Amino acid sequence: MASPPKYITGDKAAINDFIDKFDTFLFDCDGVLWSGDHVFEGVPETIRMLKARGSFHYRNPRYIPLPPRIMSQSLTALHPLSQQFFTGKRTVFVTNNSTKSREDYLKKLSGLHIPCEKEDVFGSSYSAAVYISRILKLPAGKNKVFAIGEAGVEAELAAEGIPCVGGTDENFRRDITPEDFQGLADGSLLDPEVGAVLCGLDFHINYLKLSTALHYLKRGAVFLATNTDSTLPMHHSFFMGAGSCMIPLEYASGQKPLELGKPSQAMMDAVEGKFQLDRSKTCMIGDRLNTDIKFGVEGKLGGTLHVLTGVHKKEDWDREDAVAVPAYYADKLSDLGQAA
Repeated sequence: MASPPKYITGDKAAINDFIDKFDTFLFDCDGVLWSGDHVFEGVPETIRMLKARGSFHYRNPRYIPLPPRIMSQSLTALHPLSQQFFTGKRTVFVTNNSTKSREDYLKKLSGLHIPCEKEDVFGSSYSAAVYISRILKLPAGKNKVFAIGEAGVEAELAAEGIPCVGGTDENFRRDITPEDFQGLADGSLLDPEVGAVLCGLDFHINYLKLSTALHYLKRGAVFLATNTDSTLPMHHSFFMGAGSCMIPLEYASGQKPLELGKPSQAMMDAVEGKFQLDRSKTCMIGDRLNTDIKFGVEGKLGGTLHVLTGVHKKEDWDREDAVAVPAYYADKLSDLGQAA
């Protein structure tokens, strides 16, 4: 039987041991770093602490490091002959929220004073766009994507050179008409170049969008989903997630989509390839068992940390039929700051 999750809040030694085990931390965002536009207390400081915490390395062992007294004055101080360098923990933000592009997330993270570069963000909309352009490789004449989703999906598809219809187009943000029923049934309202349907979180989901997507699927389009989260945590409450937008389409078509967000291992493989990470030295930090923690467990990462500020609580994994069980848990992300 696997060991029960280790509770590290308030245990300085356990927190230090936890941090020292890993070189890379993968963070979910909603429910871990923030709820809506409210950043959880201490999160920016915690990310900065992890990025600053690491070790010194030497490119050539014959070089002698600076004396400890001088070294303590500056992490970047180098002896002229030492070729010594400092590496902190790598922090990567892996989110299933497809409504925002990487650029959008960079702006949000920076606006909340969380240190980040664009390349540190790996979202489900980006994951889907990369999969479509580099793996699926839709043939000429069938290379368009019908999107159910927001601007984040459109931006990432455009960045990969993938033509998109649907999405935020105002022509689809309306009630369905008798003429629409006829045009969808006979195909006259369908774009013959659409080869895939990509479903993400859509704040303007409606019968017209779902019916249009269904008729593309009936004509052989590939069914993809950015993610299947049932809910979206926001403003200390929960709202319908991308999975809630996708389920009607799955039910009506009788098809299951290929999921390209957490916990899909297609996303894990993409993250590993992009960041060249060592899975055994990587930890996934999240609030959902069925996406974040399952993502890390099935990906055979070195560890998983469940924080109790989001969707799932302790009682959700402390049961026989738990979908996934973390290696560690803490009340909140900023508890890692207790290591200082």
